Amino acid sequence: MLTTTVALLCLFAFFAGLIDAAVGGGGLIQIPALFNLLPSTASAALLGTNKVASACGTAFAARSYVGRVSVPWLLVLPAAVAAFAMAFLGAAAVSYVPQQVARPVVLVLIVLIAIYTFIKKDFGQMQTARVIGRRERLLAVAIGGAIGFYDGLFGPGAGSFLIFLFIRFFGFDFILASACSKLVNLSTNIAALAFFIPAGKVLYAVAAPMAVCNVLGALTGAWVAMRHGAGFVRVLFLLLLVILIVKLSYDVFLH
Repeated sequence: MLTTTVALLCLFAFFAGLIDAAVGGGGLIQIPALFNLLPSTASAALLGTNKVASACGTAFAARSYVGRVSVPWLLVLPAAVAAFAMAFLGAAAVSYVPQQVARPVVLVLIVLIAIYTFIKKDFGQMQTARVIGRRERLLAVAIGGAIGFYDGLFGPGAGSFLIFLFIRFFGFDFILASACSKLVNLSTNIAALAFFIPAGKVLYAVAAPMAVCNVLGALTGAWVAMRHGAGFVRVLFLLLLVILIVKLSYDVFLH
C-alpha cells in the first residue's frame, strides 16, 4: 500500500515539476496530492516534504534555463536575496494573518492578472531591452521581497505572480520571466528548507523519490517551454491562472 502511495506521489511530483518549470504553480498539484494520499501525517511534515521535492525541481529547472537564456543577474540576484529574507518573515507571520483573509485578496489579484494578460495580446510575447539602473534594482528588491513574504505566508501562485511582475515591469518575455522566477523561487525554497530540515519536518523516504520525479518533470517543462516559445507559455500561464481562480474560489466560497 505504501509503495503504491509513493508511486502515485511520484507521478504527481513529475507533473508538478513540469508545470512549475514552465509557468509556476506546481504546488497546486503536489501539495493536495500529499495531503490526500497521506492524510494521517502532520501538516508540517507534508509541507517540508513538498519543499524538498519542489526545491530540487526548481534548482534543475533554473539550471536548464540559465544555460539557454541571458539572465539579467543585476536584477535577479537582489530579488532573490530579498525573497530569501522575506520568506522567513512570511512564515513567521502565518499565525497572525488568517488564511480566510488572504484567500479573497489573492483571488482578486489573480483575476485581474488573468484579465490583463488575456486582453493584452502582446503581453510577454517579445522581450523589450531596458537599461538596468538603480531604480530597476530597487524595484527588483521590492518584487522579490513582496513575493518572498507572500510565499512564506500563503504561497499559491507565487511563481505566477513573479512571472507577471517581471514581464510587466522589466519588459521580459514569458521565457525569460519564467527563468528569472525559478531563480527567485529557488531562494524562497531554500529559506523554507532552512526551517523544515533542522526541525525534522521532512519524510525523506517519500521526499527522495518525489524529488527525482519533480526534477524529471522540471527538466521536461523547461525543455517544452524553450522549444515552443513565449506564445505557448502564455497559453499555459492563462490556463494555470484559471485553475488558480477555480481553486481559490472554491476555498473562499464553498469550503
